Amino acid sequence: MKKFEKITSIAAPLDRANVDTDAIIPKQFLKSIHRSGFGPNLFDEWRYLDHGEPGMDNSKRPLNMDFVLNQEQYQSAKILLARENFGCGSSREHAPWALLDHGFEIIIAPSFADIFYNNCFKNGILPIALSDSEVDALFNYSGEITVDLENQSVSTSEGSYQFDVDSERKRRLLNGLDDIGLTLQHADKIKAFERDHFNAHPWL
Repeated sequence: MKKFEKITSIAAPLDRANVDTDAIIPKQFLKSIHRSGFGPNLFDEWRYLDHGEPGMDNSKRPLNMDFVLNQEQYQSAKILLARENFGCGSSREHAPWALLDHGFEIIIAPSFADIFYNNCFKNGILPIALSDSEVDALFNYSGEITVDLENQSVSTSEGSYQFDVDSERKRRLLNGLDDIGLTLQHADKIKAFERDHFNAHPWL
């Protein structure tokens, strides 16, 4: 997992509440256990005018040009702006995989579903909960937004907002440490334990 750095980007405004994980990545795309390749099917049912299935050539599918991700000004957005209870529904980890594969590194909303919120941190996405009024202000703002995790701030040319984040989750993001990375920090101790255990129990 790469280290999280200060990000300045335009935000793609998804003005919908209670966006569930089946909308984020529909169930027919969950067959793969690899973390990559889900980006083109992010919000598939809203993004395309036809029904999507694994293996389809997405470049040839008809686009819903009214959907935010298909609008040119948001093509390179690294920040997704959403409404309350984002990521509700089933606990599929494919949802943050799809968001990250598309290019989103930050999601700002008034609230998140708990499991989705936890899965974001585990996969290198920063979910930021701001008040309804602060989120409203960002929806009405059209310029670039700067997110500084170190200082826990969301800034625009019109003002700045502070957000809360657990200190350990913050440390992991800043250092690019997922669960595997945390384990590998103790690689020497693990190897020493395995060596000593084998020497003490050579028949295993």
